[in-house]
Amino acid sequence: MKKSKKLENNTLHVKAGDRVIVISGKDKGKVSNVKKSLPKFNKLIVEDVNMITKAMKANPTANFQGGLIKMESAIESSKVMLYCSKCEKATRISYKVLEDGTKTRVCKKCNEQFDT
Repeated sequence: MKKSKKLENNTLHVKAGDRVIVISGKDKGKVSNVKKSLPKFNKLIVEDVNMITKAMKANPTANFQGGLIKMESAIESSKVMLYCSKCEKATRISYKVLEDGTKTRVCKKCNEQFDT
């Protein structure tokens, strides 16, 4: 198995909790939420996307029976796009500075704000 390269000072276009749509791969077209972002590896963990089966050993101290466990694996951040709930499409984002000086993400198609 190939190891991922660690990147320095990398930022992602999506954050944990964002609603995204997968644009390539075996789960293409799925709309789901980002569970965790891993900017050092340029990857994301998305709910119910890139599911793997992992064999886990029993752990009597944690009351874990063991067996085959289904879990999400990391996906490359370039394979997802932010999903706008207003236009119900995948969208690119632009950044806009508000009157109070805060920077927010905005949908390129309908100008809907993602950060509230």
